[in-house]
Amino acid sequence: MPHLEHDRLVFLALGESEAEDVDRTHLDGCPHCRGELENLRHVAGLGAATQGLRDLPDPPEHLWQGITSEIRAAQDLPGLTADARRRAPGPRTGDTPVSTGRPAVSGGGPAARGRRGRVPRWLATVTTAVAAAAVGVAGTAAVLGGGSTDPVPAQTVVASARLDAYGSTPAQARGDARVLDSGELHLHVANLPAVPGYYEVWLINPNTMEMFSIGVLGTGSEVLLPLPPNVDLGQYSVVDVSAEQYDNDTAHSGDSLLRGSLTG
Repeated sequence: MPHLEHDRLVFLALGESEAEDVDRTHLDGCPHCRGELENLRHVAGLGAATQGLRDLPDPPEHLWQGITSEIRAAQDLPGLTADARRRAPGPRTGDTPVSTGRPAVSGGGPAARGRRGRVPRWLATVTTAVAAAAVGVAGTAAVLGGGSTDPVPAQTVVASARLDAYGSTPAQARGDARVLDSGELHLHVANLPAVPGYYEVWLINPNTMEMFSIGVLGTGSEVLLPLPPNVDLGQYSVVDVSAEQYDNDTAHSGDSLLRGSLTG
């Protein structure tokens, strides 16, 4: 069945529009769209929760390098006109990098607030890139402490999987997936081959080969992704990391790099 368009999910996650009956019906029966909406809501919540913060430490350089590379990739999309490329957001000399990502999740809403037209494809791609980077950094900080002086609450691992190279992926590629009692999946990878697009994380039912995406792995080596509520890990027990293209196609590319089965 066709998935909800990405810009529609962005509007729903940011509260820019109300879910219609057809949206609710689709989300009830589509784990993929439901998971993507939860990811976007998670990022929007992070932005809303930090509105009162002022003196924050500088973000790590690799984060902004990753966001910049994703924005440039979006600007190079074949369907993007020259005029849209000139108007697409990008780093400017002397600018603080935070200005690139925060408006999308701030309490004031995105620049398109109040409009209900279709979001340009480059904006949807950039939103996904920034969301993925934000979730990745927040997830790493939650698991590893992120340099904070506050104690990090212990979390119980309820299931785990060793991810091995799959198909023609070089044998040195590997990863580890851990399902935490908080309802999140912590993923760590190493030696993934470089791809022109991005890496996406999936859960697969090995009996039916049904699958759904739970999020995107950014430019780092690990990420913490929220799992859909009430997901049955007894059925969707295979963790898959795939190489995806910036083609606006939400289906699995068929190019799996890592796979492993969760065990309790």
